[in-house]
Amino acid sequence: MGFLRFLRENALFLSAGVLLSFTSSFGQTFFISIFAGEIMRDFGLSHGQWGLTYTIATTVSALTMVWAGVLTDRFRIRYLMIAVTTLLALACVAMWGARGAMGLGIVIYLLRLAGQGMMSHLAIVAMARWFNATRGKALSVSSMGFALGQAILPVLFVALLAWTSWRNLWLVSAVLVLLAAPVIFRLLRAERTPQAVAESSAALGMEGHHWTRGGMLKHWLFWMVCPLMLGPPAFGTALFFHQVHMTEVKGWALADFVSLMPLFTLVSVVCTFISGALIDRFGTGRLMMALWVPFAVAFFVLGQSGTLWGAALAMSILGVGIGAQATVPSAFWAEYYGTRHLGAIKALVMAIMVFGSAIGPGVTAALIDHGIVFPDQMIAIAVYFAIAGALAATGAARATRLLPSAAKVDVVRA
Repeated sequence: MGFLRFLRENALFLSAGVLLSFTSSFGQTFFISIFAGEIMRDFGLSHGQWGLTYTIATTVSALTMVWAGVLTDRFRIRYLMIAVTTLLALACVAMWGARGAMGLGIVIYLLRLAGQGMMSHLAIVAMARWFNATRGKALSVSSMGFALGQAILPVLFVALLAWTSWRNLWLVSAVLVLLAAPVIFRLLRAERTPQAVAESSAALGMEGHHWTRGGMLKHWLFWMVCPLMLGPPAFGTALFFHQVHMTEVKGWALADFVSLMPLFTLVSVVCTFISGALIDRFGTGRLMMALWVPFAVAFFVLGQSGTLWGAALAMSILGVGIGAQATVPSAFWAEYYGTRHLGAIKALVMAIMVFGSAIGPGVTAALIDHGIVFPDQMIAIAVYFAIAGALAATGAARATRLLPSAAKVDVVRA
């Protein structure tokens, strides 16, 4: 199927995926961190205290995701979306009025659960379940919502900070979330039930099985891939979380660094589509083996860079990794563990990734408070990616031999 024909025939579902992904931005670290300086000032927090608050709130949201994410196996996405967007809008309003450390922690928990957690989960599970042979294309198109959010929202809201207070901008965010909800609901009007999808388009995993979440937890591949799954959310989140601190250490203006986001987004968009096409052609095993490389290189280059030109190169390389990250892991779980219980499986994986995004800012912030600035931590981060990548590559190479024969050529197993 040609790409334009694919877009035309699946426009409603794909548009819903894009909008779900975009709306998740208001709970993502790259958006929340825009206001890090103002939050630390108004609440009287150090880098370590802010990082600890963020870590605890995000960790609790990850634990909640283990339960909440399973709901996608039982209910239609459009009905779950109503509840999630309502919660996200309320969280944005709560950030406007938050007072005290406890109140801040609760608000961050709600933003992370509804935005980064559930809204992203709805988009990914919908695409991975509704599409089999074109799963890579669907995930790449849906991921454009994340890319658009990263490209547009930081630049827009940093500019708006010159005109109004950071708290008022959270009211603007709540309005945008509420405006998106009825549009998404309309786009999903032809959605099938999860049970119908599972029965009519189920794809088998390793050894010809439909793996349950419990079975996955007992399988060695999950644990070999898990460290690599933690890396991008942990340290990618830390990078955006500490962008105010990093630019101060480097002697760059925050607005100048934020202006690199469109370049970062452009590269990630291109690589998202490339990785999606490669998934549909070759499966995910080979791509998982190389997923760590751009992350390791990007953090090494950024840590050593003294100019914005070096930062631009590093962010471009990081864009390659983020583009692949948007499609490869989501398709990997569907290909290797099947799609019948994908909601439960992805809920656990999403919880692990959310947990990664919790520990990254917390650990790096604690090191900053102990005098190790974030740029100096980046060589160790690059080494982590190399070790985690080697472990995941070994596991993927071994597990590929266990796939149904058709899955070794194409991810379809109807």
